[in-house]
Amino acid sequence: MNTCPMPAAPAEAPAVLLIVDDEPAILSSLRRLLRPLGCKVLTAESGSAGLRLLEQEEVDLVISDMRMPEMDGAQFLEQVRLHWPDTVRFLLTGYADINATIAAINRGEIHRYIAKPWEDQGMLLAVQDGLRRKRLEQENKRLHALILGQNQALQTLNTGLEARVTARTQELAQVNGMLENAFAELQKNFLLSINVFAGLMELRDGSMAGYSRQVATLAKSIAHQLKLGDATEQDVHIAGLLHEVGKLGFPDGLLHKPVSLLRGEEQQIFRKHPLNAEAALMPLAQLQRAAKFVRAQHERLDGNGFPDGLGGKDFSLGAQALAVAADYFAMQSGRVAERRYSADEALAMIRGGAGTRYGIEVVEACMSALKETQAAAANDRLIVSSELEEGMVLSRDLTSPKGALLLAAGYVFDARVVRQVSEFARRENVKLPLYVLLTKAAMPKPSV
Repeated sequence: MNTCPMPAAPAEAPAVLLIVDDEPAILSSLRRLLRPLGCKVLTAESGSAGLRLLEQEEVDLVISDMRMPEMDGAQFLEQVRLHWPDTVRFLLTGYADINATIAAINRGEIHRYIAKPWEDQGMLLAVQDGLRRKRLEQENKRLHALILGQNQALQTLNTGLEARVTARTQELAQVNGMLENAFAELQKNFLLSINVFAGLMELRDGSMAGYSRQVATLAKSIAHQLKLGDATEQDVHIAGLLHEVGKLGFPDGLLHKPVSLLRGEEQQIFRKHPLNAEAALMPLAQLQRAAKFVRAQHERLDGNGFPDGLGGKDFSLGAQALAVAADYFAMQSGRVAERRYSADEALAMIRGGAGTRYGIEVVEACMSALKETQAAAANDRLIVSSELEEGMVLSRDLTSPKGALLLAAGYVFDARVVRQVSEFARRENVKLPLYVLLTKAAMPKPSV
């Protein structure tokens, strides 16, 4: 190789080397050896002279002799490390003094030591390797700064959006700010992101807030009653949150139209929404099993459902759990017919579908899950944001008036989030109904 590596790629400037040795012959020899590399070579006959040069020029790599008067190599390289830590440091020694070499390594944190007399090719390779290391470190810093700059630029893009989009973005930013303090584990953050997305879908749909989360919670409870296992419960819960994602492309007229009123082309479009949802979710590995449940949400035990006409054992219990939960709340929200059914009426229709629409054990599991929900409701109380106190435990999901998830059930309030909830309610001029457990959680005492 006949050119010197360039530590700062964008500047395209030659690397700068500094050689420090009290013997002029050594300096002259090394300068001749390194000059063909295309580097700028500086020399100094003492450590103090080398430090003065470092104050004047930016040096990429320094080679210092160990044995020098006034200031030895260990002392000199220690000063280099303290004041110019990014400079690559080599120690050149012709003495078998292990203690001095160890001192230089410990105090100067040298990157390499080379014994006198050196082998020319070995010296060239060592210098090139050192400069390559410096170049990579600088490039890493440059890319890191570039990424930070790009992130800042992306954050400013939202300022030019339309007022409606800006308002929604601000609401989501507020939600995310609260969520960042509520959850630390990666899986919880993943599920929370899906909850937020479900809230966005409801913003367009305009139906009752928290609809998808109600479906998801009940579906998961049914799967638990059926003892399908933690993994399946999780997938069923995700499927409940995203079971209507295939409707995002519906025109507004179709989106708000009950199924009983659909005819012709509208009905054909509606029947494709489970397929559209599966296609949208399948690229994410964590959503593939949930996507299959979403696809099968309109199947029937008797094989008369769609889109695949599944029946019997092919209509999995996980998919049936989602189907029961979705049907139960769809009947109450006006998605099925023009008239909204009461909870008791919806449950009666679910019972009527046992053995044909759903498996009998799935219907029984649904009834048990609803009873547990009612029992749990007896252990909480409804408060407003002004009554919220540190240590209270959220018993039900807290949503904004538009249906966006603010905090998930089970969250233990600390002083900071109590203030954030109160500020949100005051800023948005809304009353946030919060359901909390009757007993507070034990809060950790502050350290002294």
